[in-house]
Amino acid sequence: MSEQSLVFLRSDTMIVDSHCHLDFPDFAGETDALIARAATADVELMVTIGTRIRDFDQVRALAEAHRQVYCTVGTHPHEAEKEADVSVDQLVELSNHPKVIGIGEAGLDYFYDSSPRDVQADVFRRHIAAARKTGLPLCIHSRDADADMASILEEETAKGSFPILLHCFSSGRELMERALALGAFFSFSGILTFKRSDELRSIARDVPQDRLLVETDAPYLAPLPWRGKRNEPAYVAHTAKVLAEVKGVAPEEMAAITTANFARLFAKVPHEVFAS
Repeated sequence: MSEQSLVFLRSDTMIVDSHCHLDFPDFAGETDALIARAATADVELMVTIGTRIRDFDQVRALAEAHRQVYCTVGTHPHEAEKEADVSVDQLVELSNHPKVIGIGEAGLDYFYDSSPRDVQADVFRRHIAAARKTGLPLCIHSRDADADMASILEEETAKGSFPILLHCFSSGRELMERALALGAFFSFSGILTFKRSDELRSIARDVPQDRLLVETDAPYLAPLPWRGKRNEPAYVAHTAKVLAEVKGVAPEEMAAITTANFARLFAKVPHEVFAS
């Protein structure tokens, strides 16, 4: 692909890819090149997400090696049965590292049901407890589990608040509204750009601007015009552009909005990162 195809805007406002998986084999040996391509699209910060505690050292090492990369720690619902013994204390301890800025991803996935649903819920609640204890945002995976997800978030918030981020949001309006009432943030991926995503764009239109983030979920879910190909952090600029169109603002303004929201939610990231 040409450099020109990646250029979204040139401004003083960075774009943040709030959720990607740089540790996945798809990107082996390419981290420096990925970061360089992202920079051409003003994507100057990215969060590589923990999905397995057993692989956390690899995730953390990527964040340590690159100033543009931060990370989270957690167990994906697909892995919940394999890591059913993950403890709140373990999550809290691992999150003490300066480049670990969130808990997760964790949550519920009833589409694949790779782990029993009761185990998913139990592991998810432990991640919630860790987010509550640390004050770090909880990066939530929710697929085909809207009712149970909303109920768990409401039950757990009643015990004490915690920062909520529903990543790669593609659920229904009811979950959006119930989570919004709890103070949740919503991150939109390349799905927002798909031709058949009119309903999702309608939901995004109704999410307040101060709750919006963007992400790639790379290597998955590449936005148009790269749908079906490997995704990468640079492409989040195109998702941000479509989100700007949905909200009726200029691309530069959406870049500023989503970056400011990221900085507010992921408050552990030093302020000077956003001023550089």
